[in-house]
Amino acid sequence: MKVLQINATVLSSTGGICRGLADEMNCEGINNRLIYSLGEVGDSRLDMVKAGSYSYIKKQALLSKLLGNYGFNSAGLTKKLIEITESYQPDIIHLHNLHTHNCNLEMLFKYFKSRGQRLIWTFHDCWAFTAYCPHFTISGCSGWKTACCRCPQYKEYSLFFDRSKMLFKKKKELFDGLNLTVVTPSKWLENTVRQSFFKNYPVVTIPNGIDTKVFRPTKSNFREAHGIGKNQKMILGVAFDWGYKKGLDVFISIARTLSAEKYRIVLVGADESVKRQLPDNVTAIPRTDSQKELAGIYSAADVFVNPTREEVLGLVNIEANACATPVITFDVGGSPECIDKTSGAVVACGDVDALKKKIEEICFNNIFSAQDCTARAAVFEKRKIYQQYISLYRDTYDGITENRI
Repeated sequence: MKVLQINATVLSSTGGICRGLADEMNCEGINNRLIYSLGEVGDSRLDMVKAGSYSYIKKQALLSKLLGNYGFNSAGLTKKLIEITESYQPDIIHLHNLHTHNCNLEMLFKYFKSRGQRLIWTFHDCWAFTAYCPHFTISGCSGWKTACCRCPQYKEYSLFFDRSKMLFKKKKELFDGLNLTVVTPSKWLENTVRQSFFKNYPVVTIPNGIDTKVFRPTKSNFREAHGIGKNQKMILGVAFDWGYKKGLDVFISIARTLSAEKYRIVLVGADESVKRQLPDNVTAIPRTDSQKELAGIYSAADVFVNPTREEVLGLVNIEANACATPVITFDVGGSPECIDKTSGAVVACGDVDALKKKIEEICFNNIFSAQDCTARAAVFEKRKIYQQYISLYRDTYDGITENRI
C-alpha cells in the first residue's frame, strides 16, 4: 500500500497532523510520501517533497485577489503536483488543505477523475463546499446548502468581483463523481457536510489529536512571575488571532465586571494591538511556540474559557483538559465535543452572564477533578487518532484490491 498526502504546509496544525500521520505510517510499515508547498521542517525519517515556494504562493494569492477566482490559479504548481503523483503512483491520496493557493482545483481534480484515483479528503474547515469562505457561522450564511451567490464575505477574498456563484458551480461539478471518502474532525462538521453537495459521499469523523506527553499537568512559576496572588483565581484564554471570532470582546466584558481581587484573566497570543484594548486586570502574554511552556500556563489556570464563535473542533479545549484544567466553551461548532460533563461546561453563544456564573461556580466549588479532566483528554491522544486513519487506509486499500480481483 502506498499513501500520498497533499497539504499546503508542513507547519501549523494541519502540517503537524500530516507529519504525525507520516511517522505513524512509517511505524506501521506503510509506504508513504507528503507533498507540501510552504514551510521547512528537517526530518530525515519522513519522505517529504516540496512543490512550490513562498514567493510563488504570494503571487498566486495576489492573482486570486485581483481575479476573484480563489482556488483556480497556481497552474504551474499543480502541474508539478501531478508530475510527482504520477512518478509515485499512490494507491490512496489523502488530501488536506487545498486553499492556500497551492493548487488549481480544476486541473487537479480532472486528473484524479482521469485515473479513477482513490481519495480521502480531511476537511479541516468548510471551504471545500463553499464558494469562498472556510467558515460561515458568524455571517449566518446558508447559501452553501443550495448555491452560493451574493457572498457576504467575498471582499475578504476578492478585491473587485463577487464570483461566488461561478466558484460554487465549478466546485460542485468538479467534486461530483469522485472515488472519495470525506473525513471531518467533529460531528458538527460531519452533519454540516451531509447538508452540502458532498452529502452522497461516505463521511467519517476522526478528531484531531494532541500529544499527551507534552500537554499534561506541568509545574511552573507562571503565577508568581506574573503577580497572580494565591487567593486569586486564574481565568485563561488562548488564541493566536484574537478578535470577535475568538471572543476578545467577551473577555473584556467579564474583566470589567469580575472582582480584580478575586480573579485574574490571562490571555495568551495577544499582540500590542490587542493589549491596548484590555482592562488593567487582564494579563496579556505574547504567542509562544513552546508547547511545554503552554502546558505550564494551562496547568496554572483554575479554568480555561473559550468563547469562540466559529470552531470546527477546538484543540485548545483538549489541551487545557490534558493539563487538568476544566473548560467552559460556547455552544458553537465542534467545540462542545471536546469536553464532557466531567471535564467542563457549555453555555449558549454570547451569553456572557451565564459564562460568568459558570466561571464562579467552577472556581469556587471545585466541581471538576483533575483526574476526570485528564481522562477526557486521553480520548484525543494523537497516536490513538492516527491509528483511526491507519484503519481507514487499510479498509480503503482492501476495497481497492477486492475491486482489482
